[in-house]
Amino acid sequence: MKFTLSWLRDHLDTTASVPEIADALTDLGLEVEGIHDPAAQLRPFTIAKVLDAQQHPNADKLRVCQVQTKDGVQQIVCGAPNARAGITVVLASPGTYVPGIDTTIGVGKIRGVESFGMMASERELELSEEHDGIIELPSGEVGDSFADWLAANDPARVDPVIEIKITPNRPDALGVHGIARDLAARGLGTLRPLPPVAVEGRFDNPVAITLDPALEGGCPLFAARLIRGVRNGPSPDWLQARLRAIGLRPISFLVDVTNLFTFDLNRPLHVFDADKLAGGLTVRPARDGETLVALDGKTYALAAGQMVIADDKGPQSLAGIMGGLDTGVTEDTVNVLVESALWDPLRIAATGRAQKITSDARYRFERGVDPAFAEEGLDRAVAMIQSIAGGEASNVTVAGAVPDTARAYRFDPDRLRRLVGLDLPEGDQRRILQALGFRVEGDRAHVPSWRPDVQGDADIVEEVARVASLTRLRGEPLDNGGSAIPKPVLTPAQARLGTAKRTLAALGYNECVTYAFIEQSAAALFGGGDEARRIGNPIASDLSDLRPSLLPGLLKAAQRNQARGFNDLALFEASEAFTGGEPGEQRREVAGLLVGRDSARGVHGPGRAFDLFDAKADLEALLSTLGAPAKLQIRREGSAWWHPGRHGVVTLGPKTVLAEFGELHPRVLKALDVKGPAVAFTLWPDAIPLPRASGRARPRLDTSDLQAVERDFAFVVDARIEAQALVQAAQGADKALIAEVRVFDAFQGGSLPEGKKSLALTVRLQPRTATLTDTEIEQVSARIVDKVSKATGATLRT
Repeated sequence: MKFTLSWLRDHLDTTASVPEIADALTDLGLEVEGIHDPAAQLRPFTIAKVLDAQQHPNADKLRVCQVQTKDGVQQIVCGAPNARAGITVVLASPGTYVPGIDTTIGVGKIRGVESFGMMASERELELSEEHDGIIELPSGEVGDSFADWLAANDPARVDPVIEIKITPNRPDALGVHGIARDLAARGLGTLRPLPPVAVEGRFDNPVAITLDPALEGGCPLFAARLIRGVRNGPSPDWLQARLRAIGLRPISFLVDVTNLFTFDLNRPLHVFDADKLAGGLTVRPARDGETLVALDGKTYALAAGQMVIADDKGPQSLAGIMGGLDTGVTEDTVNVLVESALWDPLRIAATGRAQKITSDARYRFERGVDPAFAEEGLDRAVAMIQSIAGGEASNVTVAGAVPDTARAYRFDPDRLRRLVGLDLPEGDQRRILQALGFRVEGDRAHVPSWRPDVQGDADIVEEVARVASLTRLRGEPLDNGGSAIPKPVLTPAQARLGTAKRTLAALGYNECVTYAFIEQSAAALFGGGDEARRIGNPIASDLSDLRPSLLPGLLKAAQRNQARGFNDLALFEASEAFTGGEPGEQRREVAGLLVGRDSARGVHGPGRAFDLFDAKADLEALLSTLGAPAKLQIRREGSAWWHPGRHGVVTLGPKTVLAEFGELHPRVLKALDVKGPAVAFTLWPDAIPLPRASGRARPRLDTSDLQAVERDFAFVVDARIEAQALVQAAQGADKALIAEVRVFDAFQGGSLPEGKKSLALTVRLQPRTATLTDTEIEQVSARIVDKVSKATGATLRT
């Protein structure tokens, strides 16, 4: 949104400087993106006078001029047709940068004659597109600044231009009057009220207006007046200068008026050449196959349902976005229909995106314009047209009605301090709201029609705080409840996830963050791909399903790295995987992946290929860091994506599964184009029981002064029996006395029968009260043999 300083002062009685205005706007939430001051770039140019102009000896179209400058008489070669003796000109001395031609003037020779400067045209100074000759000033003293002369004689030419960024929730600031209202509320001046206007209707509008019921609220209001006998042509200089300053090209007075009201009062309008209309106008949905040649000269194929303004011949305007070329006004227009309407913002936005049209009208209608100002804006535009272009106006024709936007919210002066921390007297709060157009009665604040963004009492507080300035806030220490130690802000589960990330990073893994959506084929490899986890409207074909595990994302990351020559990888991710498609059907998961060979910088031996014991070791380190119980079990029955016989499931008891680890199945790696082998683990941290002790102290050191005793046992057992079964059985022989059981040897073949194997266990006995006697040791040993035999069918090897 751009506007000039003089334009702002039409609505705001202020003496504030441009920097003061810019600071206030940014503080109000209307961030200033740039300030263009034409006087600054014109400051180096000075006024000079041509004393003599003679024909160039070597060029028919050049003249050699003697010019009186502040440094004396200088010779300047000029090709302008109006260069002659006696005129006052604008001089660019050597060393002056000329913006219109992007050149710094120097001393040079032109066709053999020296030239000490340049006399400038308006286009060379970026004052206009005029380039038929050099500037001729009606007055001015030699050596004076040209910028100062313009400021005194033609201030519009050096009017500073301010550009601000408008957030989507502030459509009221898309008009200069709305910006002035904010500044007045801040105290930077007084808002100038809009002068009253009355337009006398001399005849009934002959153009009938109809709203098609199929619109279903797409156009709540359509108002129009016909003006006959207008004289269209170039706009007055002040209007052209105002539009050029904000980057708009003046076209004709009738068109320029609509642009002026769009930026001045945030009231987009449209003008039709009434003599080119066939019958009345109907606002209706477009039909398939209809087209519109718009004012930009392009032909648009209209989709069914897009709103158009049509006459008996067909669409003449894409409603609220752009008018049609066939009924556009020209310099020959005599009778003009001026339209002011309200449009549904969602439909305008959808149509604009579909047609890829960006216009000032669309930009405002899709954000919301003041519904109560539609008819008044029409009358003001008609009055301006009559005052400059003449003509007689018809009575207003109105189809539809202004929607009711009246609403009020609770005004509580104390809530400003509770929500924002700003102390402001109630009287000041009321004054701010009233300056912004709110009507405050008792404890109710009635919202003005031009503020669709205010939808609750918290927004009322925001308006007061915004205008009062949040820079007035002062930092105050928070009440810690009398304790010097702050309470933890993370839940135990969140803290545990952070611990897992730090642990794996310390083990040499790199963290990945992958999409929660994966392709159906990858999801099916890991137990997903079902209808419950299918996404109804995926943003891409390879993001069609919720991930059932983190491993597919890590494998995809590994595949991309391998494709770029990085083959040795240690990756992990800590996030959520989905067990179903409903809310709550997800669980936290930590997954690690090892591919290729271990590097010298890792925690494993360099130059060795990763195997499942690397994944097992890292998983055990992670479990220990997260506080998992020491007595965990490892079983074989894992998921289908693990290599048979090369994986394990970590459980706590018979039912609680904490993790899985192992080598990934070759078919999974082939399907995801990963060069294997690859080992991985998956941990579900929420399955790990939280510690019972909540204190920060370390647990008591459990030691004994008595000598421990170790005994070895070798059992012959069926080859299908797992070693874990023997370990568990041995531990159950005497839980108080047996401190540790571990496997130290496994053997098959030799003298052992077919289908049998030998497993050797070391059992560590730790007495607590007295040294063990040989008899007690033998009794415990006998119980160990008995327990293992009953549990597994093993026999003691002799």
